[in-house]
Amino acid sequence: MKRAPDQRTVHRSSTNQSVAAAIGIYIIVELPGAAGERVRAIQEKYDPKLAKLNPPHLTLAGSSGVGSIPAETSVKELRAALEPIARTTAPMSLELGLPLRFMQTNIVVLPMDPNGPLRTLYERIARSGLTFKPARFSFTPHVTMSFFPTLTPAVERELLALRVDAPAIVDRFQVYLTRDPQPSKKLLELSLTGE
Repeated sequence: MKRAPDQRTVHRSSTNQSVAAAIGIYIIVELPGAAGERVRAIQEKYDPKLAKLNPPHLTLAGSSGVGSIPAETSVKELRAALEPIARTTAPMSLELGLPLRFMQTNIVVLPMDPNGPLRTLYERIARSGLTFKPARFSFTPHVTMSFFPTLTPAVERELLALRVDAPAIVDRFQVYLTRDPQPSKKLLELSLTGE
């Protein structure tokens, strides 16, 4: 007869998975220009904790599509895999969609089209030869406006009514080592210089 799993073991296991998920290397695009300034102002008003942690950005690798890269991956390995991609990818100007709640959470994001040149960049990174941890969601590019607070219905309505009309300029990407709760450390920044 099978025994039911010990709840303490299940809890400890899920805690270890949460800690493991918070340690890794992420590839992001820090949002420059007018779009970045607008998102930063929204974050400062609605989620000051998020505004203090990171610049407004979209995540290319680490949260959706592919998970984070193992923390022990060297900068030399990262550069060897990612530099050719950056060198042969043209900069892009992309539209930010209308705000929405992300995947039945209290997180409010500005979605981006998961197809076109951004998809191509993501897929090239995913097939770069680097090792990635599993991700919970398919590739869902977005810029987060509010992450930490529990939203009241009134605040949610306000956030969902906001617009960011300036385009998201993707002309470089950054590679960060994250070891929560410690601050993230930038390992590499590569400019997109393709035609």
